[in-house]
Amino acid sequence: MIGVTVLGSTGSIGVNTIDVVMRHPERFRVVALSAHRNVERMAEQCRRTRPAYAVMVDPDAAERLRTALADMQQPPEVIAGSEALETVAALPETDYVMAAIVGAAGLKSTLAAARAGKRLLLANKEALVVAGDIVMQAASLNGATLLPIDSEHNAIFQCMPPTFADGLDGCGVDRILLTASGGPFRDVSPTSLADVTPDQACAHPNWRMGRKISVDSATMMNKGLEIIEACWLFSTSPAKIQVVIHPQSVVHSMVQYTDGSVLAQLGNPDMRTPIAHALAWPSRMASGVEPLDLFTIAQLDFEPPEPARFPCLDLAYRAASEAGTSPVVLNAANEVAVAAFLDERIRFTEIATVVEQTMDALPAEPVDAGGLEHVLFVDSQAREIAERIVRASVV
Repeated sequence: MIGVTVLGSTGSIGVNTIDVVMRHPERFRVVALSAHRNVERMAEQCRRTRPAYAVMVDPDAAERLRTALADMQQPPEVIAGSEALETVAALPETDYVMAAIVGAAGLKSTLAAARAGKRLLLANKEALVVAGDIVMQAASLNGATLLPIDSEHNAIFQCMPPTFADGLDGCGVDRILLTASGGPFRDVSPTSLADVTPDQACAHPNWRMGRKISVDSATMMNKGLEIIEACWLFSTSPAKIQVVIHPQSVVHSMVQYTDGSVLAQLGNPDMRTPIAHALAWPSRMASGVEPLDLFTIAQLDFEPPEPARFPCLDLAYRAASEAGTSPVVLNAANEVAVAAFLDERIRFTEIATVVEQTMDALPAEPVDAGGLEHVLFVDSQAREIAERIVRASVV
């Protein structure tokens, strides 16, 4: 039996992971689940999966979970606090870790899984954006297997040659074609975006996701973060990555080879496909996803993104090119700006402004010998500056 720990189990990726795992009870057992404060869903998941451990980052939520599970014959050990995330990520009985905590909050537990040599199913793109060098080195030094869960990176992984880890130039890859749906505002005039509401920004046409990542999709910052993530995962530069808007979200990404071949991975827009792929790799197993019907789809469209509509994309290319601490600043400022937009403190179009001004205020510098501590210090600095910019804005 393969022991699975799901970090961020009450979010959309966590829910889908549990769905796939429970389809194969003969193969997997759930060792630990974690959430921030969603007691109701966590209690439901614990009753269904019967994990040995349940982590609630919020101590009050942990106490409520203990009460909610008191009638279970063998309730899980409920642990409180963010440090417990690192503990369950490195448990000896855990073989696979789904890293699905959104944002920089998932960095330390992702790193703990890499250092413990686990199969790391990476749904937290910010871990590589903020600390790519640190995470990749930890995985390499400790024999961890890192498999991407983002549908785009998982698609690229499936289309890559076995030798891609040695560098793309030596294995015949010309470039990566990173697809994007374009979000809910792909056809909306850029001049009208200032009046977009949080609910409109979260109404993704193809995917059901959390509010933060839905806003990132609407601004295309999610694609920008994915560019940086792809640079680390596939040992390449941002110049080798081209973003392609594909509204149907059927082609999840492509790899173009020097001989003219283009390999693509297609499938219905359902996160259970990449989750099942990473859980079963190098084999395959059922995910519960309906087969793709090409006759129903009938048409696949592709177009370049408009810079005026998606300024966050250019900011991400800038951060990827500057490297060092620039992606740290980009991510931190974006998290602050998106939260402010969801709280209706700034306009949708001001998200990019907050990020750009924060990047201008904190120029890129090398990640020094302090490693993770230096990264976290820069992250904190960027958040403080971004928050000051938000407070100075007027909706």
